[in-house]
Amino acid sequence: MRHLLKRTGRGALTALASAGLAALLAGLSGCTPGGDGGGDPGGAPVRQASEEVIRVTPADGAEGVDPKSRLEVRLTSGRLERVTVNRIENEAPSVVPGAISADGLRWRPAEGTRLGVAAKYSVDVLALDGHGRRTARHTTFTTKVPESRFIGYFKPEHRSTVGTGMIVSFDFNRKIEDRKAVREAIRITTDPPVEVVGHWFGDQRLDFRPERYWTPGTKVTVRIRLRDVEAAPGAYGIQDKTVAFTIGRSQTSVVDAEAKTMEVRKDGALVATLPITAGAPDAMTYNGRMVVSEMHDVTRMNGATVGFTDADGKGEYDIEDVPHAMRLTRSGTFLHGNYWASADTFGSANVSHGCIGLRDVKGGSGETPAGWFFDRTLIGDVVEVVNSHDKTVAPDNGLSGWNMSWEEWKR
Repeated sequence: MRHLLKRTGRGALTALASAGLAALLAGLSGCTPGGDGGGDPGGAPVRQASEEVIRVTPADGAEGVDPKSRLEVRLTSGRLERVTVNRIENEAPSVVPGAISADGLRWRPAEGTRLGVAAKYSVDVLALDGHGRRTARHTTFTTKVPESRFIGYFKPEHRSTVGTGMIVSFDFNRKIEDRKAVREAIRITTDPPVEVVGHWFGDQRLDFRPERYWTPGTKVTVRIRLRDVEAAPGAYGIQDKTVAFTIGRSQTSVVDAEAKTMEVRKDGALVATLPITAGAPDAMTYNGRMVVSEMHDVTRMNGATVGFTDADGKGEYDIEDVPHAMRLTRSGTFLHGNYWASADTFGSANVSHGCIGLRDVKGGSGETPAGWFFDRTLIGDVVEVVNSHDKTVAPDNGLSGWNMSWEEWKR
């Protein structure tokens, strides 16, 4: 029984905060000959420089600045002593890295630095003019708020414990043109270490997995640094978060559509062989490795949502209370409890619309095969179907990327 969808297949710099620089300038101003400031009587006064002396780009007070536009400080003569550019956020400014040129006349950001979107920046400059007098300038500007933002909806959930077949999957709400920038903004680390590689399915989905199933007990950390990443012209990310999950025990199950059985193995040892019913000859179950991506104690399944309709356009089935339902594909393949077929169907006949059925009772019960299996299943567990006469499930249909070779995945 297929549910929901049809089948488819981002060094001369000295860091000095604005407030600190203001204090320094005030101190230097008090160090004039005969002054009462108590400072170095040999110090030179600091003058507030005009735009003609210290040129800052973008201009002071500029708004809606393109984050990719030029950021620069220049002198017409003299030498730059200090340049500090801060992104002002929550009273905890972050310094924009950069360097003063060898001739002392120019400061530019470090190569590869990109300004953030919807952000306010301050620029504080201390310089010596052509006569050896200290001059200073303070400016601010704000970058534009993009009209288009993008986010990635991801699996699994933070702090979850998942099965060894879990694939980290991102679905983006818009087409991604700069796939490299987006992929590099998502970093996955593990303990113990293992290589994890990302693979794009089209221009809106990015999945990550290791070469083989995860080792039980592995700790996985996903750092999502998509904020200010430009995925397409004018479309910037907004997410900056860290997600962590743990790999639980190993449980894999093999459904033999011909023998109409499912062997359940935990940590490699066979723990149960359960009778099943798979897809009927006109609606066969996919072959291949699928991963449990959702679990529902009870759900509604309507054939019309997946193309199984009668002459009147109504669903061939509409069951409001399907118990112990575990989603295996996006296109609607579930492994679920079945209370409407006779008990002798399981293990002897394939009668479903493509799903895998286990014997159950109305309302569900932990004492039935379906209830027993549901209670021992995790999101991320692998269910592999063999000996069906249908094709192998597409790698992007659900979390089915294990059906792609490692070489192909890395390409």
